[in-house]
Amino acid sequence: MKMLTTLTTLSVKPGHFNLDELQAIHADCQPLSIDASAWNAVRASASVVQRAAQSDEPVYGVNTGFGKLAHQRISQAQLDILQVNLIRSHSVGVGEPLAPAVVRLMLALKAASLARGYSGVRVGIIETLIAVHNAGLVPYIPSQGSVGASGDLAPLAHMTLALMGEGEMLVDGLRQPAAPLLLKAGIAPLKLGAKEGLALINGTQTSTALALHALFEFEPVLEAALVVGALTVDAARGSDGPFDPRIHALRGQPGQIDVAKYYRALLDGSAIRHSHLDGDDRVQDPYCLRCQPQVVGACLDQLRHAALVLLREANAVTDNPLVFVEDGMLISGGNFHAEPVALVADAMALAIAEVGAIAERRIAMLIDSSVSRLPPFLTADAGLNSGFMIAHVTAASLASENKSLAHPASVDSLPTSANQEDHVSMATFAARRLQPMIANTAYIIGIELLVAAQGIEFLRPLHTSIALESAHALLRAQCPAMPQDRYLAPDIEVATTLVRDGSLAQILRSLPALPPLWIPV
Repeated sequence: MKMLTTLTTLSVKPGHFNLDELQAIHADCQPLSIDASAWNAVRASASVVQRAAQSDEPVYGVNTGFGKLAHQRISQAQLDILQVNLIRSHSVGVGEPLAPAVVRLMLALKAASLARGYSGVRVGIIETLIAVHNAGLVPYIPSQGSVGASGDLAPLAHMTLALMGEGEMLVDGLRQPAAPLLLKAGIAPLKLGAKEGLALINGTQTSTALALHALFEFEPVLEAALVVGALTVDAARGSDGPFDPRIHALRGQPGQIDVAKYYRALLDGSAIRHSHLDGDDRVQDPYCLRCQPQVVGACLDQLRHAALVLLREANAVTDNPLVFVEDGMLISGGNFHAEPVALVADAMALAIAEVGAIAERRIAMLIDSSVSRLPPFLTADAGLNSGFMIAHVTAASLASENKSLAHPASVDSLPTSANQEDHVSMATFAARRLQPMIANTAYIIGIELLVAAQGIEFLRPLHTSIALESAHALLRAQCPAMPQDRYLAPDIEVATTLVRDGSLAQILRSLPALPPLWIPV
């Protein structure tokens, strides 16, 4: 994705976020404003709610209780108290706080959703969300406690509690009372009216923000996996024949076609490849080399689909009930059910695990002299030195962890609210569990980078392509070759940083005429 490069104010037209804008919000405190054209619809829907609040007719969330208590009528004198009590009672999250990048997305997504004019909140509610975001304030939101239906209730309640001045903010990783920080920023604490508390906590903004967080965090890891996978092809003196475009055109899978194109570009001009074009006695490479377009391409297709679904969800109205100004109706529905997010988060988990799994197989291949035709464990004096033997064990342990974490969350459902909410999505956990999986896969790719670079050392003075030599040089600037055993854990950390911080990704991005990783929408 191409992030916005400045911190000029981004004017949000509700329902029209694109991925570049969301990534900019995720990356930094991109100042936001709501496009002025949205306010008439917001005011009109708020008027519908105000009329409903003054009516004797029961309207869910306006003058009734919530969930299983929806049959309980609330007097007009207590409507504001109802909304405050809702936020207090639902702020029951536990666990580590959500990352600031996730909270920034939550604030922006909630403001944009409410500003579409179907939620019945007043303009000031949306303005407060934007003001808190623009002030760089980060509500303290525990990461556990949502089942991803009836909205991400607990995390969004903690967010709202902070905006009311009753909750907490995160400052340099520490919890501090929200009220003084709001005062310092010149932001008046929220005063909730009819339906406004419900509108703020109903919705999928937490699970969507967590899934987008994973999509953006995995992007440089996936690009690094392509670069390092190509480096491994040359270290193993593999063939580039399996990347021939004619093969992939016959199958017609878009991700596969694009990944093959990435590999052709990365390997173009390799002297190592040229040296064994003739006389190579290995008829076919192992699958971990030969089938990279098929495996990683399928993962890319899953991630591209996830990006489309998450972009739709980021622009959606997902609270309940919804307000339709044209006929003054408030209609209860189920847009808060985060099944679309849960399913794509599960698909992302599979893709993240598979990128790591095939990388672990490439590591195993390189240290196995019978397959790689390199010295055992990539050390010249095997026996006295163990080389990369146990680095591979670490990679194997991480790949195995990812297999367990990849178990789908969306197939589970525990009824809640006295069986009123009897099928839930588990989307919030489905998206939250992607972060440890990304970390595991990044470490596997980092270990592969060390192993592939060591393999290249045994092929000198031959050189790989210009692109892959630049990847090799990036590593060698901080981690020298390993002619004999040494303390290797620090090297793994250095290599993994290159995987995660975009350094290796930039090599792929700098190659001309390549398709974008994500399809523009």
